[in-house]
Amino acid sequence: MNFWRRTTAVARKEVRQLRRDRFTAGMIVGLPTLQLMLFGYAINTDVRHLRAGVADQANTQLSRRLAADAEASQVIDIVARVERPEQLEELLRKGEIAVGLVIPRDFERRVALRERAPAQLLIDGSDPTVLLAARSLAAAPVAIRAGPRAARRDTFEVRAFYNPERRSAVQIVPALIGVILTMTMVLFTAIAIVRERERGNLELLINTPVRTTELMLGKILPYVAIGMVQTTLILLLGRWLFRVPILGSLVELYAASLVFVAASLSLGLLFSTLVSTQMQAFQLTFMSFMPQILMGGFMFPFDGMPRPAQWFAEILPLTHFIRLVRGLILRDASLSELSGELWPLAAFFAVALSISIRRFRKRLD
Repeated sequence: MNFWRRTTAVARKEVRQLRRDRFTAGMIVGLPTLQLMLFGYAINTDVRHLRAGVADQANTQLSRRLAADAEASQVIDIVARVERPEQLEELLRKGEIAVGLVIPRDFERRVALRERAPAQLLIDGSDPTVLLAARSLAAAPVAIRAGPRAARRDTFEVRAFYNPERRSAVQIVPALIGVILTMTMVLFTAIAIVRERERGNLELLINTPVRTTELMLGKILPYVAIGMVQTTLILLLGRWLFRVPILGSLVELYAASLVFVAASLSLGLLFSTLVSTQMQAFQLTFMSFMPQILMGGFMFPFDGMPRPAQWFAEILPLTHFIRLVRGLILRDASLSELSGELWPLAAFFAVALSISIRRFRKRLD
């Protein structure tokens, strides 16, 4: 009897504490509701509307029909039309398209001779989801009408760029750099200010001549070095254990990683100004980590998400870093060619750090 009385007394005390902690109480309902609505709407393993380019060298009615039929399948959306296959390869390297459709000059002759694959698909093999989706397009023959009778056959020969052996490690390990850095960097700084408050050190920092900006930057700098060490470790292990090639410039790769680490740290610093306990900081970090790993293009295809979900994912730092690291490591793209993915990270860092400084000043007041 005494055992249950003492147990229920502790349980009542825990319930009262949860009721007083409005942040945790709100997350009990808000976290599963938000994630269910967000991920249930956004996650789609049936990949559609991949960005594609077309090099129609035949430029005939039949070749134009082939491109139209491929687009009608909804697997690809044609966003670029060029004259030569080399231009498609350049667009693939820059990450502007995921699939290239090459229709040769003698396309109609190949169709008349009933050749098995009269056209060609160039696929960005650095993304496993894109490779699987584009191969499904090649496996579903497009109807080509040649004369009065329709012939149905495999139309596309598939060429997977940047990972000809189609090894999963080559596709996964580069993106893991961003996933691991997101998990560690956000958490480190999310508890930074909260830890000082819980230990009673915040009052001491307030009474020193250290300014708010100096305090925030000082909190970030040590973890920047840690982030660079983690990046180096992952690259070395990926090269040694999984034989992941590094085709691009290491200097540019470290520059991109530095900007991403700064953006992730500023997000954690912002979280530290929103919460009052380390437990809340852990909860908020986990809440931010799930959307990034699920919607950033690591586990599920970015192009398969609805447009509003893509707009939301474009805000997340991991979305841009995955594109950067795959482009630099696997596609031998330069940082200038991927600048469209770099400046959002820099902007995210500036905005998150500015908000953190402003919120911390309010707390000081």
